[in-house]
Amino acid sequence: MSRANLVGLLPSELEDLAVELGASRYRGRQLATWMYRKSVFDLEAMTDLPRDFRQALAESAVVEVPEPEREMPSADGSRKLVFVLNGGSRISSVLMPDDERITLCVSTQVGCGFACGFCLTGVMGLERNLTAGEIVGQILAANRLLEEGRRATHIVFMGMGEPLANYAALVKAVRILTDPKLGVGYSPRRITVSTVGLVPGIDKLGREDLKVNLAISLHATTDEVRTRLMPVNRSFDLAALMAAVKRYPLASRQRVFFEYVMLEDVNDTVEDAQRLVRLLRGVKAKVNLIPFNDWEGARFRRPPLARILAFQSVLLGAGITTTVRWSKGEDIGAACGQLREPSAVATVRAG
Repeated sequence: MSRANLVGLLPSELEDLAVELGASRYRGRQLATWMYRKSVFDLEAMTDLPRDFRQALAESAVVEVPEPEREMPSADGSRKLVFVLNGGSRISSVLMPDDERITLCVSTQVGCGFACGFCLTGVMGLERNLTAGEIVGQILAANRLLEEGRRATHIVFMGMGEPLANYAALVKAVRILTDPKLGVGYSPRRITVSTVGLVPGIDKLGREDLKVNLAISLHATTDEVRTRLMPVNRSFDLAALMAAVKRYPLASRQRVFFEYVMLEDVNDTVEDAQRLVRLLRGVKAKVNLIPFNDWEGARFRRPPLARILAFQSVLLGAGITTTVRWSKGEDIGAACGQLREPSAVATVRAG
């Protein structure tokens, strides 16, 4: 019988476990502090825990944080981390430094089942959901790779998979990350959850009172084009999506991020930009324009720079904060829409 991984348990669950093993709830709080605050994952190194409690823990549980199988550095300073999970599946995380800011892009699923036409991850299909421990483990593992005293400053759930399609594990991971006393201690304002537009999930996330940022993968300004690019639009069209966005609770200075991959002759005209202005009317929004990142077999192209800047100019002229986000890690297959990892099993068979 496999032992449970303590990483991925809420501090309250660690307290309950301590009681089950005959110790006090205080021992569970100590355990959470060692793992989530001090990044110590060896039970024997948790020296203020009684030896009999450590022994009981070791018999029933493990503290398991993934070690990257590969670390791929990019010329722009970003690093793609490839993890092999139990069972042989692979996922990626990406560390992206920018002066004092270090953003970590985290995966929530192995593959993705939403088949967006411009995204290489969608070609994989969905293999499985990640556990809360596998999600939190990416952050803990990435932080261990940084120089002493540093850690990722911002977490974005924009890696492999659709976060809101793995809802329970996502929310549990976010609660661990944002617990101010016994969790990892991130501010919710430094965590962003991205979605292709799962309206029930957006509404449900808004009711959790997590206060995290919401990012919408939009990529089109008409239902006809968006359905062609993103099959999810058949279930939740632009009207339903924008209504859910307007219901999402925001703090006074908080905005909803809209990701917009720019595809030549598909969604990059001045008319598209004008429709986007109308679509975002009444929304506290920031738009990230993402020039398409090429991958083998893709049927799209990146628009010329002049067309990207003309699109941005329309949005800026309407008072919408808009940046052109040149993705980091394009040279190592770590840019937006490029994440795809073969399973370890498949690699062995092919070799």
